[in-house]
Amino acid sequence: QVQLVESGGGLVQPGGSLRLSCAASGFTFSTYAMSWYRQAPGKERELVATITSAGSSTNYADSVKGRFTISRDNAKNTVYLQMNSLKPEDTAVYYCKVVRTLRAYWGQGTQVTVSS
Repeated sequence: QVQLVESGGGLVQPGGSLRLSCAASGFTFSTYAMSWYRQAPGKERELVATITSAGSSTNYADSVKGRFTISRDNAKNTVYLQMNSLKPEDTAVYYCKVVRTLRAYWGQGTQVTVSS
């Protein structure tokens, strides 16, 4: 059974940093691309970043380029999102996602609040 468990969210001041983690189980983690999404109140869920199965290629939303870094540790079945220079508009629930056998699996999300 596929499970994704996010952690690392919290309250941070503008300009601060957080590192999110997503621990995966129930599938062969090292063979799947992974993504981070976020959803702010009243807005649609949006793609933040994606990383290929081996970690050799990444893509980012324009709004986070140069500030966020997605990475993975296939030995630990974990994908990370390092978020630097955080802005109030980064406030959202952050989710990790995997698509396996044409079905999308999501974690429960972790809240990130950027506020002074």
